[in-house]
Amino acid sequence: MTRYRATLAYDGTGYHGFQRQAAEHEPTVQGQVELALAKIGQPGVTVVGSGRTDAGVHAAGQVIAFEVEWRHTLADLQRALNATLPADIAVLEMAEAPPDFHPRYSASSREYVYTIYTAPVRHPLYRRYALHVAEPLDVAAMDAAVARLVGEHDFAAFGLPTVGESTVRRMVRAGCRREAQPPMQAEQFMRVELEANGFLYRMVRSIVGTLLVVGRGAMTPQRFCDVFQSRDRSRAGPPAPPHGLCLMRVNYKSLDRPSEDHARAGGQEK
Repeated sequence: MTRYRATLAYDGTGYHGFQRQAAEHEPTVQGQVELALAKIGQPGVTVVGSGRTDAGVHAAGQVIAFEVEWRHTLADLQRALNATLPADIAVLEMAEAPPDFHPRYSASSREYVYTIYTAPVRHPLYRRYALHVAEPLDVAAMDAAVARLVGEHDFAAFGLPTVGESTVRRMVRAGCRREAQPPMQAEQFMRVELEANGFLYRMVRSIVGTLLVVGRGAMTPQRFCDVFQSRDRSRAGPPAPPHGLCLMRVNYKSLDRPSEDHARAGGQEK
């Protein structure tokens, strides 16, 4: 048996999150990957992911691991999976991994981006991947507010832990900026970018939901900081909808250094 590491991209619109559900009729990304493995002669394989993205959340860099007996090349395994997976899931990269590699516990940080589209009229082409906000938002105020999250803090105001788990996390990077997205104008798109060593349940969406209150002028950056420091979830804004959120990348200190003997199929690591 060989352990493999793979990077997935997926459109989460049609899925009830990444993790397989107790109710088997609910489609999940994990379930689809395990089904694809079964179809290529690897039944009963359990796929482990780096994080449990919620229903409707997308990914450009979800990392998974699994163990199989595969007698062909790494590139053949990637091609076989991509030929079997549904069109809204793809294996972007694959590599052999050490036996003790775990996508979640081996990770040093995770990067999320939430995309907001600001325009008086909604645009159908962006409805799956960006939250439409009709009124202008104060991006400078939002950026000033979210920058206060950098460092090691208790994030209880923005998320829920699993049973017995600490709510302390280390935020490596946090910002909000405008971005051009052809053929739209730059001022119509903004990105909330967060990188941390871990995230609580619905933490990113709760942060963005509270930042939207700041952007609309109903909360100052200082008030945002007060809410954050209160550790009181009821004082934060409602979670932003899932479709604007994307898991962009999972970082690993030892595995993300490129080397000549790092077997890979499907392109270079960025």
